[in-house]
Amino acid sequence: MNTMDRSVLTERLELRWLTEEDAGLMLAIWNDPCFVRHVGDREIHTPAAALAAMREGILALYRSHGYGPYRIAPRGSGPAMGICGLFKRDQFEHPDIGYSLLPDYRGQGFALEAARAVTSQAKDRLGLDRLNAIVAPTNGASIRLLEKLGMKRQGSVRIPGEDEDIALYSLSLRQ
Repeated sequence: MNTMDRSVLTERLELRWLTEEDAGLMLAIWNDPCFVRHVGDREIHTPAAALAAMREGILALYRSHGYGPYRIAPRGSGPAMGICGLFKRDQFEHPDIGYSLLPDYRGQGFALEAARAVTSQAKDRLGLDRLNAIVAPTNGASIRLLEKLGMKRQGSVRIPGEDEDIALYSLSLRQ
């Protein structure tokens, strides 16, 4: 199985696979009002619940698919800023890219820089032909980022268990 590099450096950022020690970061992301509004309330409200959700989700992705989200931090040293990486949903043939930055780090190009690194890993390390993204149609900032990556809207989809359709974007990684 091809796997993504466990850590990646960009011009300003250090991306690395999440560990159990990052449960606090994930708890902050899952409870960020912007995340709840655009992605949904995961109803994960304690450190123990965050750790359990990571074990069942993120950490399992690494084992089963060789990829998952990266923890984003400034190069050198600094606090975690958010996450960006690949996710695999049963209803889609191809993985989707997802990202979330904590409020203090939004609007500075960090998510785009991380997403470009993840897209490169998807193509060069995993050999993927296509990458998807799903986004709430009301999330203008996220849609602009996907369009900067070169993604095109393919239509709308409904995630099982959800009440509303979301936009599906896609990018061919073939030359």
